[in-house]
Amino acid sequence: MFHKEGQQIILVSFFVACALALGAEFYIEPQWLRIGLQVVVVILLILILQFFRNPKRTVVPSFDEILAPVDGKVVVIERTEEKEYFKDERLQISIFMSPLNVHVCRYPATGVITYSKYHPGKYLVAWHPKSSEENERTTVVIRTPKFGEILYRQVAGAMARRIVNYAEEGESVQQGEDSGFIKFGSRLDLFLPPDCLPAVRLNQKVKGAVSCIATRAENENGS
Repeated sequence: MFHKEGQQIILVSFFVACALALGAEFYIEPQWLRIGLQVVVVILLILILQFFRNPKRTVVPSFDEILAPVDGKVVVIERTEEKEYFKDERLQISIFMSPLNVHVCRYPATGVITYSKYHPGKYLVAWHPKSSEENERTTVVIRTPKFGEILYRQVAGAMARRIVNYAEEGESVQQGEDSGFIKFGSRLDLFLPPDCLPAVRLNQKVKGAVSCIATRAENENGS
């Protein structure tokens, strides 16, 4: 199944691929060059199809866990100052998505959207230290029952040119539902309360709406 954000691109790519393959069949010689071009066209079409795939994942919402919002590799786990919304120290966990990963974004927790803002910006490579503050990005804050407010940030990479964000302030969202899409290589940053406990390690591969990213330390009375 393919994500709705890719429907137009897939349709155009399919017709272009058919036109190129048929054109090569009638107008390109020698045979090895014709076949080579047709193979390349098919491979490119397959890559586009796999990029926009949208695997369905069954989620049982949990107030006690923050789930991975995207597929990819954990590249940052650190305590840092979040400068846009909280303006204090938070636990940052960042996930890098290669062009081969599923690029569907999903809500990491159930709650109410209290902040949603788009920022135009640069297109530094997604692993650049300043990409979270200088690249094209969206910032979304969810008020959750267990964790209070958590923030996630979709960050465009060097190849990305469009971020899709479905979050609207005031709406209630469910953990695991689609929250948007980032086209091509990119990254997603999570900023969690400082008393959260990471449930992942650096370079670990995670799956959106499946892998637990963090839990919260229980206080003395167990709440």
